[in-house]
Amino acid sequence: MPNIRVELLAGRSVEQRRQFAEQVTQSAVEALGARRQDVRILFEEITADHVANGGVLASEDASRASVVSRLATAD
Repeated sequence: MPNIRVELLAGRSVEQRRQFAEQVTQSAVEALGARRQDVRILFEEITADHVANGGVLASEDASRASVVSRLATAD
């Protein structure tokens, strides 16, 4: 039984998570030969101040500002 853990910045919609889960499940079925009902996906949401890329918090990274602000106002 594949257990797939996904960490995302908080703010993705239920529909986005649903679509992601469907596509990842299908990929696991095709690539691993898993039964669809045995593919388990766990979404873990993290806030932008709890993750850093290249030593910079996502909440303070100007190159990610548009994504972070968009996610903060979503869902």
